[in-house]
Amino acid sequence: MKTIVVVMGVSGSGKTTVASLLAERLGCAFQDGDDLHPRQNVEKMRSGTPLNDADRLPWLEAIGRCLDGWRERGESGVVTCSALKRAYREIVIGGRPDASLVYLKGTQALIHDRLVARTSHFMPVGLLDSQFAALQEPAEDERPIIVDVGPLPSAIVSEIVRSLRARR
Repeated sequence: MKTIVVVMGVSGSGKTTVASLLAERLGCAFQDGDDLHPRQNVEKMRSGTPLNDADRLPWLEAIGRCLDGWRERGESGVVTCSALKRAYREIVIGGRPDASLVYLKGTQALIHDRLVARTSHFMPVGLLDSQFAALQEPAEDERPIIVDVGPLPSAIVSEIVRSLRARR
């Protein structure tokens, strides 16, 4: 059975680490959604300017096309996407009932500390407040798998795999 998973959360929540480990565990494709951002989005964030909805639209549509490609080929895959607002999740997941949403949830303090320690990403710590301000946590009708980001990534992945299997 194919599995399509969108791993969401604010910057620094561990999306790339958890999603890549999850894809490895599931034996499927992995796509870092950040790699699908247009260059101007990356430059805007790097300069400390938050993206607006118009900036995000081409990126969200690219992530949706990634999912559609896996679905058309009958493949499984895991993609990361901050998907902070419900409207963004509608673009990425809407009309794709076979896609599962995983929300990596953590406190602002914990995630701030992680961002301070991170050196290899374009997203500056200063944008974390805007991420939490924009965050609309997934509602029950979105059927999210909500996972606390406190444990080790391997434990988080094990919890996600258990939740995905329980849905089958």
